[in-house]
Amino acid sequence: MADSAVPLSFRSDEIDRDALEQLASVLDIQAERPGIRRLRAWAHDALHLEPGEHTLDIGSGTGSETRAMAGAVGAAGRAIGLDPNPGMVLLARERTEAARSTAQFVVGTAYSLPFATGSLDAVRCERVFQHLTEPERAAAEVARVVKPGGRAVILDSDWGTAILHPGDPDVLARITDVMLTHTANPYSGRLLPGQLTQAGLVVEHTGSQALMQEPGDATGPLVTMMMDAAVAEGAISPAERRALLEQLESGARTGDFHMSVTMFGYLARKP
Repeated sequence: MADSAVPLSFRSDEIDRDALEQLASVLDIQAERPGIRRLRAWAHDALHLEPGEHTLDIGSGTGSETRAMAGAVGAAGRAIGLDPNPGMVLLARERTEAARSTAQFVVGTAYSLPFATGSLDAVRCERVFQHLTEPERAAAEVARVVKPGGRAVILDSDWGTAILHPGDPDVLARITDVMLTHTANPYSGRLLPGQLTQAGLVVEHTGSQALMQEPGDATGPLVTMMMDAAVAEGAISPAERRALLEQLESGARTGDFHMSVTMFGYLARKP
């Protein structure tokens, strides 16, 4: 994997091959974190997929959750993962073939779901809305494709809750500002209930977990992307980046490291 700066972005037109590999690595690492696993378990329980149902996973990424949905709906059902990045869709298909799963994957965006109105029993969407400039439009699309009585579970982070320690507070604040600037909808976690309600869905249940990084991630891909983006923007200097890196490495060695962001989940039903 290249060590050069990678754009802190999830937009398909801004992600080259090296960035795609780095993003996939970040997603694989995060998938093993207890907070992610607990919130995903809550989401699957809340959706309560049944054999034979037709389902959609918006922002399917590496495809792990779409494959879990395929297992729940069985051979008589259908689980489709949708992602805007063709490279990520290809990766998901490769992993799905290796896993001998029936999950399918298509390229598409949350703004224009390639499904007929009222054609899906359930929709799942994880950490996508934070990257959308028009989240209300995406919420309306979710409401459109779900059948009456169908349900959707939407999971997202709220970057206003992000914590990184140790480090110079001023340097950390500037990195956080860049992170918020590079995220289209950084406070998505707190805004989702209103957006889903406005779309005509009824929020029935909520969940929350903190995504906490391990000490070994102190200088991992996510932190590296954040620091590189801040340097590229001129928010911090290369010297400040090196100093922060040393502080994080020291904190990881001595047990003085914390990095987290709170994620929220909402189960909504179409009347």
